[in-house]
Amino acid sequence: MLAFFLPVVAMVVGSFQAGISSETTGWWTNFVKPHITGAAYSAAASQVHILSSVVSSVAVSVPTTVLTALLSVAAAYTFVRSRFPLRVALSLVLIALIVMPPQAIFVPLLSFFRITGVLGSVPSLWAVQVGLTIPFGVFLLRGFVAAIPEEVYEAAAMDGANTLRIFRSIVLPIAAPGIAALGIIQFLWSWNDLLDPLVFLAGSGFTSPATVEVAGLAQVYDQPPSVGMAAATVSIIIPIALLIGLQRYFVRGMLAGSVKG
Repeated sequence: MLAFFLPVVAMVVGSFQAGISSETTGWWTNFVKPHITGAAYSAAASQVHILSSVVSSVAVSVPTTVLTALLSVAAAYTFVRSRFPLRVALSLVLIALIVMPPQAIFVPLLSFFRITGVLGSVPSLWAVQVGLTIPFGVFLLRGFVAAIPEEVYEAAAMDGANTLRIFRSIVLPIAAPGIAALGIIQFLWSWNDLLDPLVFLAGSGFTSPATVEVAGLAQVYDQPPSVGMAAATVSIIIPIALLIGLQRYFVRGMLAGSVKG
């Protein structure tokens, strides 16, 4: 825990320090000679537009998370309950896609998005992030759906419930822990993603997500390091709050599908 949180503490403390320099001083000197100032946050808000970038990150991460959760649980339900040709082969393909490097599909995706005219738009980034996570989402949620006893489906069918009603009233509540875990994983991955926004939002008028803005500060040599620390601190507030508030659902979701019966 100390090794994990030490860089976070250094970043937060250094963001409130004026004139921090890795050559002469460090963030730890703020404990000996406190010199607390919010100038770095003002610079991050005015020069880097970090607040607008956080809003952009929310606009990308929230729809991506919702689409991934809904499509994954629907696909998992289809694989478990439906009998269609090549079902086993398609399942194996989905499992294989989990370990496929995302960079392998960037060139064909760029060509496809350019032809369809959506390159450089937010929906193209949604499609990439959702598509890359659905194989893992189906793999994770399939165990929850398969664990539902057959008698439950039969009882619902005898009561007149159709496929959509069974999915909405039975499958979704039972698979809720897994959906919550998948949603947290997808939100954090989408929020921290740097490569996909750089590739698929290049040249667009959309404000870059927080990860792109913070990474860009590393190439600005006339900015004090405290500005980058302040921007990074603002960018991690929402993910940390999400983890603290929903960690029990994440643990419950990851463990609930690990044991059958």
